[in-house]
Amino acid sequence: MINKQRLHERIESLAEIGKTADGGVTRIAFTDEYKKGLDLITAWMQQAGMRVRMDQAGNLIGILEAPSSELPAVAIGSHIDSVGNGGKYDGTVGVIAGIEVAQHIYEENISIKRPLEVIAFCEEEGSRFQSGGVYGSRAMAGKITSDDLAVKDKEGVTRYEVMKQFGLDPERIQEAERDSSEISLYLEMHIEQGPILAKKDIPVGIITGITGLSLTEIVFEGESNHVGATPMDMRNDALLGACEAALAVEKIVNKYGGTAVGTAATMDVLPSQVNIIPGIVSTVVDVRDVDLIRRENILKDLEKKVKEICENRGLNYQFITKLKANPAMSADHVLERMRIESKQLGIKTFEMPSGGGHDAQLIAEFTDMGMIFVRSENGSHNPKEYASPEDITSGTELLANVALHYLKC
Repeated sequence: MINKQRLHERIESLAEIGKTADGGVTRIAFTDEYKKGLDLITAWMQQAGMRVRMDQAGNLIGILEAPSSELPAVAIGSHIDSVGNGGKYDGTVGVIAGIEVAQHIYEENISIKRPLEVIAFCEEEGSRFQSGGVYGSRAMAGKITSDDLAVKDKEGVTRYEVMKQFGLDPERIQEAERDSSEISLYLEMHIEQGPILAKKDIPVGIITGITGLSLTEIVFEGESNHVGATPMDMRNDALLGACEAALAVEKIVNKYGGTAVGTAATMDVLPSQVNIIPGIVSTVVDVRDVDLIRRENILKDLEKKVKEICENRGLNYQFITKLKANPAMSADHVLERMRIESKQLGIKTFEMPSGGGHDAQLIAEFTDMGMIFVRSENGSHNPKEYASPEDITSGTELLANVALHYLKC
């Protein structure tokens, strides 16, 4: 039986590590708080009968063995790192739910024919290095390059150096790579982070697919000059070009419609002084869609518009792809199994795409994937995010039944 009280207590216990003054959580990857969180997760994995290891990407992996089995594992995963002053449910409910499934099997001595792995992926949020996140799952999918190891945090320390300090060997990062001969199916449970399930008053979402994320840095280069002495018709204002582009993102995405979304998410202005016309401005544009062709067409139209803006304003620009992840569709057989199991459990569900990126998206590049959302309130990435113990338990029960179906095959 899934233990509702244990789930709740573990979520609250983990939330104490990195707890902020207003009840949020700051548990950034590779920090002391993150290490303490991993130590607690390790202890819980061991209580659930799992052997625990960490790969060279920093992914923490618990393995519940299946006696005399060489079949590939079923894996359940998510993450425990957070954004700055984030919430206590984002990512953590998926890891804790996975451990609960393992403990349910272990305590009730349920026979399984293949191993169960529970994975706490490293640096899903990307808060430490601001490089797009999903680092641990990218490593598992074989997508880490030397550039990924060279990125720096706000203190100027590279990921390579940070990993070494954490006891990892970045030179052996390829050892973290997995394939379908090792993992036959990946499942993930996550809070929704949006309003759809709450608005529909439905506790659990069955995810049909995960949107394709793209992060593009656009750098506008104009001319810094004196605000008072430079006539309006003789300015090359990089900030105005960037603002015009930010508005263009909204207009272009709305033109394409569908499930596409886009945002100019950051803006860095140089020299950022009151008496100087901005000379260099960079903005990171986040465009997502489950339709890959449509997403790419949006980006093409955006670059055309940026070029036009810069020609009109006497600016130069750079259009730099920071990260791209393909859309990932849930396996049909997993969707059908989720429908069957939710009906048997009497859990009301709603089928929907995920607008946020998740580790499941990368793991889907080498094996079948399925994902469950739990209704959440107050959005996400803030201290007020909330999912009820009842909804988390319902999601975990569905997760357990689906996992057990495949673990017994």
